[in-house]
Amino acid sequence: MTEDVHSVPVVSPREAVGDLIDRPAAYSVIQELFRVQATMEPRSTLRRFFGARPLHADAQSWFAGAIGELKVGELLSRLGPEWTVLHAVPVGTGESDIDHVVIGPAGVFTINTKRHRGKKIWVGDRMLMVSGQKTDHLRNSRHEAKRAAKLLTKATGISVEVHPVLAIVEPASFTFRQRPQDVSIMDARRLPRWLKRRRAVLAPEELASITDAATEVRTWHPTADLSIDPSYRERFSELERKDHQAYLVRLAWSFAMAIAAGAVAVSFLTSFTAGF
Repeated sequence: MTEDVHSVPVVSPREAVGDLIDRPAAYSVIQELFRVQATMEPRSTLRRFFGARPLHADAQSWFAGAIGELKVGELLSRLGPEWTVLHAVPVGTGESDIDHVVIGPAGVFTINTKRHRGKKIWVGDRMLMVSGQKTDHLRNSRHEAKRAAKLLTKATGISVEVHPVLAIVEPASFTFRQRPQDVSIMDARRLPRWLKRRRAVLAPEELASITDAATEVRTWHPTADLSIDPSYRERFSELERKDHQAYLVRLAWSFAMAIAAGAVAVSFLTSFTAGF
């Protein structure tokens, strides 16, 4: 018997509805995480003893992404009632989604969330690098906003502009060689204040029309299922707890090895100096 979280239990999800308002942050990412985890062999007692992560190698990026989207979802919950915030918005005809769509008097925003904990971020007009590695973050953010604008324009019959935002969770630092004119890039912690301070650009009737269209799932995806596994958050929290425990075990082993190495060094120096 193992304590690790692997398989997805059979549940009775709530009836699917067309309203995206209640869709939780990071839901799509967490579901994919669970799907990959289900293929993982349970950790042996020895692997747990040495602090092996309870995550499948292919699930680690999904795990980090889920933590990032949950953090941004919590930040966006601080916006006032004049804002509508949608999470994990299914788009197209496949499995793609938009991390967050935010609608308010200041306009419509797609928010692409990336968690790069402790990494240095370099930004140019056409490229964003993480610790010196090129990424597709800017291209993908632009693509999401254009896609959202097209779908919302079609659904409302009015021309809808959508501004892409790239929210970086837990970066070490930013270096801006050149700021892109069409994508806003920031530490995720700045999001609520940045959005609130933008000037209003939508008339009340435009805002109402766009909000109504945006909250209807068929605006974004013709066949998306919005049923929610009610156990998803509890299971994810349990996986987080086990991963943190594994980290503490590895940390303890690192300290023990450092102390042992220090003791060997002291013993060697003592023996060496005693010979003189």
